[in-house]
Amino acid sequence: MNIKQTLDKARQLVEAGNNEKARLCLLELLQEEPDQQTALIMLGGTYFVSEMYTEAEMVFQRLVLLDPGMGKASIALFNTLWKMDRREEALEEIRRFIQHADQEAEQETIEQYQSITAAIEKGEL
Repeated sequence: MNIKQTLDKARQLVEAGNNEKARLCLLELLQEEPDQQTALIMLGGTYFVSEMYTEAEMVFQRLVLLDPGMGKASIALFNTLWKMDRREEALEEIRRFIQHADQEAEQETIEQYQSITAAIEKGEL
């Protein structure tokens, strides 16, 4: 299986609004390449936009275990937990990420988290 072609096909399916077919395509790829991070991010994203938050959480938790300092996975997990009204767990994800992140490489994610934290403190979220 060609990973790039499969990811491109899944991306096209997502862009066409066909999340279910995209998920099937990504799951097939992940059977052969279970740690393929791009496929996992995309799979979690399809679950998230389909409001399948429990499934999205499982995928994003897996990504966090694979790479604890990955900003995209952390933000995705935070957003999923927040949508599920699991606020304390979402805030704990911020704390966990800050401890593991490469401060320079993940500066953008850290700044996003600083904005989110400020908005929470002001009661805006």
